[in-house]
Amino acid sequence: MGLTKTEIFTDEQNQLATLLKAMAHPARIAILQRILISNTCICGDLVGELGLAQATISQHLKELKNAGIIQGTIEGVSICYCINPKTWKLLEKRLGAFLAEYKGETTCC
Repeated sequence: MGLTKTEIFTDEQNQLATLLKAMAHPARIAILQRILISNTCICGDLVGELGLAQATISQHLKELKNAGIIQGTIEGVSICYCINPKTWKLLEKRLGAFLAEYKGETTCC
């Protein structure tokens, strides 16, 4: 089939797909939930809480950061991560609008 032809889709469709793809792993959902629950930046305490290897968590954090869902700052030898509020609001808006397009039950299926 080849490469995905993203140019045939709208910017909004591509952006929502990118954000959802970045979140589409249970470990990433767990990381985001941990950040949301703490309501603060997380600095390296995810390994003990999630039971995953540091390298695995680092890879998941990298994917979330590359998508702009989280942001990181360097504090000493640690990198602290928190929700990127601008992207989170955009995700909330786009996903909410997408889900709201459902009109309710139909009799076609």
